[in-house]
Amino acid sequence: MPWLDTCLKSCVDYPVVVVDNGSTDETVDYINKHFPKIIVLPQTENKGFGQANNIGIRYALDQGAEQVFLLNQDAYLVSNVLDKLVQFQNMHQEYGILSPVHITADEKRLDYNFSGYMLRDRSNPFYSDFVLGNTLAAVYPVSFVNAAAWLISKHCLETVGGFDPLFFHYGEDDNYCQRVLFHGLKIGVVPKGYVIHDRADRVRSKVTEFSEHYYSKTLRIFKLKHSNLLNTDKHEKQISQLKKDILKLKLQGKFKRAAQHQKTLMLMLAASPDIMRSREINIQKGKHYLY
Repeated sequence: MPWLDTCLKSCVDYPVVVVDNGSTDETVDYINKHFPKIIVLPQTENKGFGQANNIGIRYALDQGAEQVFLLNQDAYLVSNVLDKLVQFQNMHQEYGILSPVHITADEKRLDYNFSGYMLRDRSNPFYSDFVLGNTLAAVYPVSFVNAAAWLISKHCLETVGGFDPLFFHYGEDDNYCQRVLFHGLKIGVVPKGYVIHDRADRVRSKVTEFSEHYYSKTLRIFKLKHSNLLNTDKHEKQISQLKKDILKLKLQGKFKRAAQHQKTLMLMLAASPDIMRSREINIQKGKHYLY
């Protein structure tokens, strides 16, 4: 268990809660034996990334936490990074989420995905400041950074809530960032704090059209787009256009392709009530999905 051991050793100076997401190996016994001070919350099944985090967040809040730091099992704190984040957030409570800079295991490069997040907002001077030797800002506001290492304030959790169960695996942190921004809070990266994200720079595999992966990804994108409180486009419009496309394909005699698109339509129609319910809940302030 090299990842887990290194991860836990990097944060033993803090109160740590581990949510075991239905593991079938010796993870729980290992933690109890080697890290007896760590609280383990074992689950009987895999509840997905978001809901497992909600369990840990709820436990922390019940213990009186003013901030909660989410850390992936393949990520490790570098020196006093958490202290830096906490200190900054205490002084700048408009930041609901703070993240350190994600670096590779050899500590020589930025994590590949993280480097892309810092390019999403064109006005972000993060790279320019480093390359040109400018004075670094204390924080760089971003619209998204993944949840591998998030410091979330209690105020943010009480305003935005927890992760939305609309997303089981992938998309949870995108949706959460959308909600944070909608409710007027900020997301920031603190440049003088680091976390090692020990994973390979995986090349994204090509998604074969109308494969199960294709349908899964298409549905996730549909959910993300229309659960986004910052997006005013109606999901009915996209569904209506897809219906027209299917009819056109049938009139052209392209029945197989029409049937493939019909499956996409059925998935979207099935997800629509949950999306609408998600929007109704998340537009309100509160501890949604935590209690």
